[in-house]
Amino acid sequence: MNRLAHETSPYLLQHADNPVEWYPWGEEAFARARAEDRPVLLSVGYSSCHWCHVMAHESFEDPGAAEVMNRHYVNIKVDREERPDVDALYMDAVVAMTGHGGWPMTVFLTPAGEPFFGGTYFPPEERHGLPSFRQVLEGVAEAYRRRPDEIARAASQLVEAVRRSEALQPSTGALGPELLDGALTVLARQYDPVQGGFGGAPKFPPSALLTTLLGLGREDARAMALHTLDRIADGGIHDQLGGGFHRYAVDAVWLVPHFEKMLYDNALLADAYTTAWQVTGVDRYRDVALRTFAYLERDMSLAEGGFASGTDADTEGHEGTTFVWTPAEVEAVIGPEDAALACAYWGITQRGNFEGSNVLSVVTTPERAALAAGVPADEAHARLRRAQERLLAARATRAQPGRDDKALAAWNGLALRAFATAGRVFGERGLVDRAMRLAEFLLGPLSRPDGGLHRSFRAGQAKIDGFADDYGAVADGLLALHLATGDLRWLEESRRLTELALELFDDPVAGGFFLAPTGGEQLVARTKDVDDNPAPSGSSLIASNLLRLGRIYGRRDWEDRAEAALRLVRDTVTRAPQAFGRLLGVLDQHLAVPREVAIVGGPEAAGRDALRAVLDERPDPRRVVAIGDPDDPRFEAVPLLAGRGPLDGAAAAYVCERFACRRPVSAPEELRALLG
Repeated sequence: MNRLAHETSPYLLQHADNPVEWYPWGEEAFARARAEDRPVLLSVGYSSCHWCHVMAHESFEDPGAAEVMNRHYVNIKVDREERPDVDALYMDAVVAMTGHGGWPMTVFLTPAGEPFFGGTYFPPEERHGLPSFRQVLEGVAEAYRRRPDEIARAASQLVEAVRRSEALQPSTGALGPELLDGALTVLARQYDPVQGGFGGAPKFPPSALLTTLLGLGREDARAMALHTLDRIADGGIHDQLGGGFHRYAVDAVWLVPHFEKMLYDNALLADAYTTAWQVTGVDRYRDVALRTFAYLERDMSLAEGGFASGTDADTEGHEGTTFVWTPAEVEAVIGPEDAALACAYWGITQRGNFEGSNVLSVVTTPERAALAAGVPADEAHARLRRAQERLLAARATRAQPGRDDKALAAWNGLALRAFATAGRVFGERGLVDRAMRLAEFLLGPLSRPDGGLHRSFRAGQAKIDGFADDYGAVADGLLALHLATGDLRWLEESRRLTELALELFDDPVAGGFFLAPTGGEQLVARTKDVDDNPAPSGSSLIASNLLRLGRIYGRRDWEDRAEAALRLVRDTVTRAPQAFGRLLGVLDQHLAVPREVAIVGGPEAAGRDALRAVLDERPDPRRVVAIGDPDDPRFEAVPLLAGRGPLDGAAAAYVCERFACRRPVSAPEELRALLG
């Protein structure tokens, strides 16, 4: 009996009709394993994963393979996006065994949940030095029956190895600027000066790191970030017609993507392009960000107010077919003259760059494309915009990749920050309104009765207790929404969730934050969330929130907990800075002289928006800001605001260092001078 039909995860539902007797993760499966002394086969993947689909078609849909699985094992299927704690624990074990990880992940466990063997993708037949899946199934089952002592020893050693790897100890070394200098030195060495990004193929956008680099105030860091953003925007990883970004490029030049699209990538990159516009004023960065928000609203928005998790790499079993074009297909949509221009601009050739078709990428300027196509140069921009719209409309009539329409709190929190920040910086009220609707979703359908967060929402059902990244990302997004609106409700909710995060995830002994909550399900090891790839970790997000809120609320103890999280990875940051894109920004803020800005005045107070606009002129992640209306009952509960008032009826700005404030000002030019 397959027990996945009543799950809400689209990934699990994809396997509900398999002949495999799947269980969801839970006590029922392990109870059966204990009662029958069977090993557990744990399969972990996610809806948008190409190779997960491949293994499903080859093995899990095969009655012969399913018969072997059902005869020897209790089989559990897990959506890694719903259960990051399960995924992290057993991925650590697989990496310890094999030296690498990935999805689909296949792990064999004892009935107590201890891993003793595993790997990633196994083919249906022997291939490239890999045993067939059936060989693995039969071999592991025989070893479990005939060599129980060996299995027990392997499981014990592996669990101990995972526990040791998770037992990070805080550094006693200084947290000084030399750490940032060292991290930037390593990044510069890894940087690709031609194509941008770090390292070679496959190439992942270092999304969180780019925003941090732009905010450090260093020309070398800024140059690396802007060049990378330019190359990504030109590449096929950027959806040239519909906006938004695919997951990564399989090459080193950002051209041919792995075609899945994920909410977290798009939220983080939209945030990076917004910051790039703040830094440079170059319109292209603003345009890329706005088109990404338009894509999210068009293709990923959910009726309840949140955003879906992602879309598949495959369309009807073939990767990329929704997105690629031949010259003939382009000409059929927009006619020969505009097709000549579009093909020259986006590099569309008869030969193609992906399986005989073309992934669109920017290969020249509109003016040079017009010259090559023999069309008037002064019309190039308008013609390309029309071509883009018509090609996108035609693409919408094609078969579309599947959408994973569950909403995850953490990824929606990243989107909340991106929408709120861009709405504020660009002066786009519609983006701020969308951010407020998203915040209501996160604090409504995704909220627990006790005020905490659920992890996942789909089909009207919220489930699974929130993890560290859920609390960290949502509180971070609410802090950005407070800055965009001046509404103290969002600041208060950010503070409340951050205090809850401290209760649920803090390690008061070694520092940092566990991934799963205290009092939750006890796995064979408890992992910490410290790596900012591919999205900011719960540890980085919570530390960032504690540092900023600590300076708004005058809570030095919160700042101390943020410092403890930094100390936990201090000695690793300079060795592997790519893994700590968000945490490097937290370190930069920790090292900076604390500067707080209070803007006091109601929504209708003269000059309030003008004062806040001064803060938006350039990004300064070291600065913390609170905005409040003295008539709001929550005003006096915020120490940075308490006791401060407007000036002669006009909004006032107070610039402070550790709550020692200069005289208040009400004119934008005065605030600009105080900020330097």
